[in-house]
Amino acid sequence: MNLKKALTKDTISLDIKSSSKEEVIEEMIDILVSAGKIKDRKSALNVVIEREKKMSTGMQNGIAIPHGKTDTVETLVAALGVKSEGIDFDSIDGKPSTIFIMTISPANRTGPHIQFLAEISRLLNDPATRQKVLTAQSKEEVVDTLQL
Repeated sequence: MNLKKALTKDTISLDIKSSSKEEVIEEMIDILVSAGKIKDRKSALNVVIEREKKMSTGMQNGIAIPHGKTDTVETLVAALGVKSEGIDFDSIDGKPSTIFIMTISPANRTGPHIQFLAEISRLLNDPATRQKVLTAQSKEEVVDTLQL
């Protein structure tokens, strides 16, 4: 999976404004809409919220990976957001999430979705990588940090 194709400068926010899980999901959807990656905001928002209702995507180590699948996208799209103060995302470890990675992929294609989630999880499992993302001064820095 080439993360550089999925995560680009226009799909990264180093300053998430939201203060709740629901607001973060909406803000991340809006990043993808603004970047022209999603045409149907309502449908994308619904699939992510429905997925989140089944089980929280708040992982551990300050990472949350809200995601969903819909036929309104042709290829996998992704956004990354940072909020250094953290937000309660019902994480596995009970700690606030500071790095948010949203991905939305076509409903009929499982491969890229699974690959993306595995790759981003592997990269962000490294404490040094997480710290670089959290302290990045530019979107380019985030893109460079997440390259292999």
